[in-house]
Amino acid sequence: MSIRWSLVVPDETDRSLRSYLARTGGRKGDLSRFVDRAVRQAIFWETLESIWERNQHLSADEIQALANEAVTQARADRA
Repeated sequence: MSIRWSLVVPDETDRSLRSYLARTGGRKGDLSRFVDRAVRQAIFWETLESIWERNQHLSADEIQALANEAVTQARADRA
């Protein structure tokens, strides 16, 4: 399923992206794929940054212990 978006971006952004897509052999649908990928990457990095910020008070050992616990639990759930 696809949803149609109506976006407003600066002219320079539009020219830069369309020029990039043309240089790299862009085809029909590449603009949408590029925007989709960019949005997914932005969400990923913003999520990561919020996790880093939320856990900055933990030591490396505490983080490793939490990761080990999560892996152990996931393996137990699969068994």
